[in-house]
Amino acid sequence: MSDLLASYEGILLNKLKSGDTSAFTVIFTKYYKSLVTFSFSFTRDSDLAEEIVQEVFLRLWENREQLAIKSSLKSFLLKSVQNKSLDSLRHTDIAGRYSSFVLAHPILSQNDTENYVLYAELQEKFNAAMLKIPEKYAEAFRLSRMENLNYQEISEKLGVSVRTVEVRIARALDSLHKELRDYLIALFLLLTAFFK
Repeated sequence: MSDLLASYEGILLNKLKSGDTSAFTVIFTKYYKSLVTFSFSFTRDSDLAEEIVQEVFLRLWENREQLAIKSSLKSFLLKSVQNKSLDSLRHTDIAGRYSSFVLAHPILSQNDTENYVLYAELQEKFNAAMLKIPEKYAEAFRLSRMENLNYQEISEKLGVSVRTVEVRIARALDSLHKELRDYLIALFLLLTAFFK
């Protein structure tokens, strides 16, 4: 699996280096959204995060012929976005915020950045799956798993029996399992490949 991913990435990079715009489009489409989310974790500014990621992709295209990527393409892009995001914080009037951020959040390693993107993708899928669950089930699930209320507390808050709370949470979990099953299998295979 790892060799297959590396081979696919190698083909994409070779096409990119030769000026193949379709290869660039595939790379851009695959990573853009997750990279914006990653940049936002530093900048806390969605417009700036998009601008940073667009600039990283612009540089990728402009410097395609000289590309010498030693790690994976994803790691290269993550590191580029991380560096650009931190540079942006350094060179604005929020130097204090930058210093505080770096003190509170050590620079992410390669594995950390890859894990962050996987987490961001999973969070996005989870949020979409939650929207498909009937609200009464989703509400009971949120109170239990996100607000850490026990079934009795949820029962009192919603004005329903404890048994009803149990049923609603069970149905929410069942729906989430069905919605996320394929994605979680793919995620497991990807993680297996990364940490082989």
